[in-house]
Amino acid sequence: MVVLVILFGFSIFSWTVIFSKWQAFRGARQANTRFLRAFRKASGMEAVMVASEQFRPSPLVTVFDFGYEEIERQVKARGKVTNRAALERTLQLGVSEEIAKLERNMSWLATTASVTPFIGLFGTVLGIIRAFYELGQMGSTSLRTVAPGISEALIATAAGLAAAIPAAIFYNIFGHRIREIGARMDDFSMEFLNLAERSFGD
Repeated sequence: MVVLVILFGFSIFSWTVIFSKWQAFRGARQANTRFLRAFRKASGMEAVMVASEQFRPSPLVTVFDFGYEEIERQVKARGKVTNRAALERTLQLGVSEEIAKLERNMSWLATTASVTPFIGLFGTVLGIIRAFYELGQMGSTSLRTVAPGISEALIATAAGLAAAIPAAIFYNIFGHRIREIGARMDDFSMEFLNLAERSFGD
């Protein structure tokens, strides 16, 4: 029973992570699309900055904020963007921060997928040991006597697999989504640099 309670806890928390991540990725994808459309239509950085407030769930907005702050520092100091390398590094910091947010709690899904089958197997082994111990205490060798205990023990293995399989599936799905959003942020960084050079370059 202790093993089953542990597996139930793993499963509940995993499904909580799965649902929250699913909503977060769906919201991020929709906000990215809308913000990118607004960014490409905008006449300049200031217009994008004003429009970005309504697209806050978008990871691209965070990357934009990092880049815009660096542009403001350079423009205040020299009147134009003079250090492209510094701007590129700042944009990459924004990308890294968003990737870290997207990856939050992903390790829990990986842990659940890899550990719960073994926890379930451990529970099964304990259950079988208990069944044979009770069989010895009763002095009976009939399969009918030991079968109920073994079948109960096998429930732990099934529970472990039931917790592990969804966690493994969604870990891979979400990993693909994170790579996809990361690539989109890298592409946006290039578009941002192009706009910065047109607006504040030589």
